[in-house]
Formats: sequence, structure tokens, C-alpha cells
Amino acid sequence: MAQRSSQIVGYVALIGLLLITTWAFYGLSSVGEGGLSRAVFTDPYIYSLLAFSLKQASLSATGAVVLALPVARALYYLPKPLGKALFLAFCLLCFVLPTLILITGLVALLGQAGWLTPYLGESWSLYGLQGILLAHLFLNLPFAIRAFYLQLQALPASSWLLARQLKLNAWQAWCLLEWPQLRARLLTVWVFIFVLCFNSFAVVLSLGGGPQSTTLEIAIYQALKYDFNIPEALSLAWLQLFIAGSLFLLLTRFSTSSWLSAETVRAQFLPSLSATARFMHQLVYGLAWLVLLLPLLALLPSLWQISAERLSKLILIQPLLTSLGLGVSAAGLALVFALLVLTPIRQARIRHRVYQQWLLEGLANHSLVIPAMVLSVGLYIWALQHLDLEVWGLVWVVLINTLILVPFAIQQLKPRLFQFDDQYQQLAQQLKLGSLAYWQVLLPWLRRDLQAAFVLCLLLAMGDVAIFSIFATDHWISLPWLIYSYASSYRVMEASVLSFLFLVICAVLVLCLERIKAH
Repeated sequence: MAQRSSQIVGYVALIGLLLITTWAFYGLSSVGEGGLSRAVFTDPYIYSLLAFSLKQASLSATGAVVLALPVARALYYLPKPLGKALFLAFCLLCFVLPTLILITGLVALLGQAGWLTPYLGESWSLYGLQGILLAHLFLNLPFAIRAFYLQLQALPASSWLLARQLKLNAWQAWCLLEWPQLRARLLTVWVFIFVLCFNSFAVVLSLGGGPQSTTLEIAIYQALKYDFNIPEALSLAWLQLFIAGSLFLLLTRFSTSSWLSAETVRAQFLPSLSATARFMHQLVYGLAWLVLLLPLLALLPSLWQISAERLSKLILIQPLLTSLGLGVSAAGLALVFALLVLTPIRQARIRHRVYQQWLLEGLANHSLVIPAMVLSVGLYIWALQHLDLEVWGLVWVVLINTLILVPFAIQQLKPRLFQFDDQYQQLAQQLKLGSLAYWQVLLPWLRRDLQAAFVLCLLLAMGDVAIFSIFATDHWISLPWLIYSYASSYRVMEASVLSFLFLVICAVLVLCLERIKAH
């Protein structure tokens, strides 16, 4: 009876998530004649937007994958390089880092008055395709490094022992051992990064530099917030949904990535390296540290250059509390929904109903298929007609962030819950535990995983810019949006100080996440 009631609650939670998405689609189709502008699909400018969106995403994904391979190999081949655990934690920090922190660092490093700008020639400009690519490389290169490194870690020691017996040279070992192992993950990583860059908002908004460097995501935002051209915004949203959704479906079909997991498989045997090979791996490892650190180190000079008067005028407490409040609320709700939704999924798995389990997991993760801007636009259009956004705007921001975070929470909790089912589910049934007693047993078992999932969701929610930009008003502002406001008005010093503060908060959370996973 207890399990049946838990299943019912789980189905209700799943229906609730689907209703939010349906609500957004209703909003998308509720304006005018279906809310669509046919002129959009014949406008050459829209096709140029689409071409640029695909171009920058393709270049960003390809660059991240190509550059990540030598760094991942260096991490794999060097037994104990200095700061390896810290570097892997830093890779996680870079990937979940609020985008505005990176953008501020890049402006301080490569902007008009940047550290390195005098050495790049008069024709250099951070704004445009080159700036977008640099930002995307910084954000996604760490993900690719960590994913490829964990893939190499899965190579069995017996393969290397056999390679030594066959006296394979370095090139043969690469072709016969490393490349087949990496190739299994290569397309998945590339598609994942491509989708992230295709849906990129804050990077293109800040570093686009003009109409020639605009993407579909930015065009939706501009059509809605500046022109209030709702039919155009809806048409672009449907176009983006079709492209991004198709790619996400492809990704979920082939993806088994668990790159966020701790390093559980350690190579027991590695081939001996020549002095030259060891030096090259150490050089690549050192360059990776330098490249990833530079934009963040560029924030430091502003800390001692800014005057006390300008520092005292910084609006800090209210935006920080807003970001923390939004993040904690969305992360907490995401965990609750994930736990509830996983209940019917687990029951389907226990009963060996493979198709039902696959269907339920697909429905639970459906928000990965839908870009955040599409959800935001649909719900914003409905809310404009029925609610006072001055009062309810923050509620919608939390609600949409919750919907988007649920799949991340599910992926963090699912392996541990499946392990619990395999070991203790039959015992729980024999003991006929009630709902309360069952959760009293389950939650302590999940404590570390709940903590890790909460920290990850909190990091992602606190860095939100796209959703907040749609519902933002003059009465409340988040820390990332305040950083964007300072940076876009060329107050780089103030933006750098706030970005460094935000960076410290995120770094502490990432270290907590890595510590939790290590246990």
C-alpha cells in the first residue's frame, strides 16, 4: 500500500512537470493565428541568424573536442602530476561557472583595456565570433577534458599488458587502444557541447558585438523584450525548439556519460614514457592550467584598483540574496520532484518493464529537449495576460529553473537509488515498511547523493541569466544580471569585483561537491 501511494505521488509529480511544459506551449500558440509569423521563415536575415548559430556552435564544439584530447591524455599518462585532483575540481568549476564571471574576466583580459590587448594588434576585437568562440571554449573545454579522461581511465590494465607483450609503439597503442576507447564517447561529447553553444545566451548577448553575430536565442529575446514582436519571437522559438530538440534526442539516444562522477576507476598499469613524451605531457598539462586560469586571474587587479567610494556604491546584498534565494528554492524543489518522479521509474525497473522505464525516464527528462528560452517565452506570454509579473515574476523564475534542473537531479540520484533497490528492496517489502518508515531508511542512505545533487543544482540555478532576463523587472535583480548590467555599461571594474565574489562562492560550492563525491 505504501509503495502504491508513493507511485501515485510520483505520477502526480511527473504530470505536474509536464503541465508546466504544456503551459508554455499553450502560451506559445495563444497569440494571434497560432502565434506564428510566416514572414520569419522567408526572411534572409533569419537564415543568416540560423547559419551563424550553427557555425559558432560547430566551431566551438570542434575546438573543445580537439583541444581536450591532448590534455586528457596528459592527465591519464602522468601518474601524479602536481595538483591533479585540484585540476579536475577546477574543470568542474569552469563548466558550472556562471557565464557572466567568465565574460567579465575575458573583458578584463582581452577587452579594449585588457592585459593582453596591446600584444594582439590594432585589428583585435573581443566582440564578435572570436570572442564567442573563446568564451565557449573556456566553458566547455573542461567538460570535454574530464569526459575523455574518465573514458581513458576505463581502459583495462590487461589491454596495456597485452600491448607491451606485442611490443606496440606509441602510434600503434593510440590506434588500437586509445582511439577506439575515446571514439565511443567522441560524438556524444561533440553533440552535447554543440547543443550548449547553440542555446548559448549570456555569451552571445555580451560578446556578440552586433547584428552580424546574433543567434536565434538572442533574436527571440530582442523580439520579445525590445520590439515586443510576439509572433516573430514565437516563430523563432519553434524553430530553435525543432533544431535543439532533435539534437538532444540524438544525444539521449547514444549518451551514457557520467563525467560528473568521482574517479572510481584507476589505471593499474601504464606504459613507460620516454623523457620527451613525459615532457610533452607535462607541457600540455601546464598550458591547460594557464589557459583556464588566465580569465579568472584577470579579475584580481580590480580588487585593489577600485576606490573605496566606488566600492561603497556597489549594490551587492540584495542581488546576492536574490540569487541565493532563487538558487536554493529551485534546487530544493528539483530534488523533491526528482525523488518523487524516480519512484515509478524504479518500480518499472524492479518489475523489468523496460519500455515503461524508458518512457518514464524520457518524460522525466523532457526539459532537456526544450531550450530554456522557449519555456520562458511561452510562460511569459501567458503570464502577461493573466498575472502581475511585478508580484509573480520571481515565482516563475524559480518554477522554470526547477523544471530545467530536475533532469540533473535525476542523473545524480538514480544510480544510488537503483543500488538501494538491488540490495534492500526485497527486504523492505518483507518488512512491510510504511511510507514514513521507508523514507526514514532511504534518506540516510541517499544523504551524500542528495547533498551533491543539491550543490550542483544550486550552482546551475545561481548562474541563470536567460530565464531571469525574460522575467526581470526594475524592482529586483540577481547577481549575474547585475554583473551584466555593469559590464554592458563599460563599468568593468565593478563587474570584476562582483564576478570575483561570485567566483569565490562558486569555488567553495564546487569544493564541497568534490568532497562529497570523494566520500
